[in-house]
Amino acid sequence: MLAGMDGRDGMRAADADREAVAERLRIALNEGRLDLHEYDERLRQAYAARTYAELEALLTDLPPVTPPQRSGLAPAAASAPAVDPPAGPPVPVTTRGGTARWLAEVWLPYLNVVAVVVTIWAVTSLLSRELLYFWPVWVAGPWGAVLLIRTVTGLTSGEPHRKPPKPDNCQAG
Repeated sequence: MLAGMDGRDGMRAADADREAVAERLRIALNEGRLDLHEYDERLRQAYAARTYAELEALLTDLPPVTPPQRSGLAPAAASAPAVDPPAGPPVPVTTRGGTARWLAEVWLPYLNVVAVVVTIWAVTSLLSRELLYFWPVWVAGPWGAVLLIRTVTGLTSGEPHRKPPKPDNCQAG
């Protein structure tokens, strides 16, 4: 993918080259070719790489990406001819799952805290047998406004698709 030209291995890689390798590593993770630990390790090395040779070393044991149309596992469509993918670095794949995961990471802590403070307010109001001042608005309002701005700017800038997926939190027994 990156090597092939004589003398290129020693040349300095650009950010776009590192992004292309990071995307290939993400695909390998999704295909089950890398486990999460190895993906994380290689991703760190990719972003720290200076030369094409360092980037190429991260991909040497991975097969090239096969488009679904040309895969032996996927049935070929009779009417659609196989098309080779365009040359150059892969474009990051935008998925609804990635956006939903990012939105959950941004909003779930807020929703959990707001639920707790509203519950505290409701319980104290019930125990006092009168409707108390709704103080949770001072927690929910400003934080919610900040998150709304972060969400809009993050979605417009494509932030959900720039970050590698976070590993699921597994508890060691």
